Amino acid sequence: MLPDNLPPSPPPLAALRADRPIALFLDFDGTLIDLAPTPDSITVGDGLADRLADLADQLDGRLALVSGRAIPDLQRHLGPLRVARAGSHGIARELADGSLLGDAPVALPPEAEAALQDFAAAHGFMLEAKPHGAALHYRSDPALEPAGLAFAGELAAVHLLEVKRGKSVIELVRPGVSKEGAVRAFMQVAPFSGAMPVFVGDDITDEDGFRAAEALGGFGVLVGDRTPTRARHRLPDVIAVHDWLGL
Repeated sequence: MLPDNLPPSPPPLAALRADRPIALFLDFDGTLIDLAPTPDSITVGDGLADRLADLADQLDGRLALVSGRAIPDLQRHLGPLRVARAGSHGIARELADGSLLGDAPVALPPEAEAALQDFAAAHGFMLEAKPHGAALHYRSDPALEPAGLAFAGELAAVHLLEVKRGKSVIELVRPGVSKEGAVRAFMQVAPFSGAMPVFVGDDITDEDGFRAAEALGGFGVLVGDRTPTRARHRLPDVIAVHDWLGL
């Protein structure tokens, strides 16, 4: 049985666009594609990047992917991107033409990366190395979560990092990294500025994106039935997201 306090479905996108300009911010895993046991085992539908680019054109360029994945990893699965994108939970930001938005992000300390690699190998985690962070995945064995959280917390304290949690994933990032920061950065520049931001996502880290959209006059759309949430609206699954977006 679904919780009674889930937010309602969003109005049709066409109706929102008719009222005022819309800026769409879209998570990737669990939102545009179904989750998979490992980051590399996802299935991406043919032509998804082109369909996203077409939607961005309809919005006069006001569409950005905002993912926990690194930007090169997004492009490895999607192919060349013609939309704005923010990777590694928002720290790496690029406009649709590939130009950098903001300062170039900094990688984790080598000592922290080495410690994560050793810990993952010794305790059965899958380590996802990123240009600007690293993630411990444990979807294949949820019982690993307490040990992973304890180790990540200790390592973060030593190297002045932050721990981010998601669905069966624990990630270390530089302080201040969030999807909220990415949304706010995009909304300060053309073509996003002046539009109403709508953030669509499924995971805990997407709550930061919902918060930014709400603060800037828009709202969040939760994918799934996770509670509690700051999202004002909800879509049940990836298929419903594609239908709502017209993909």
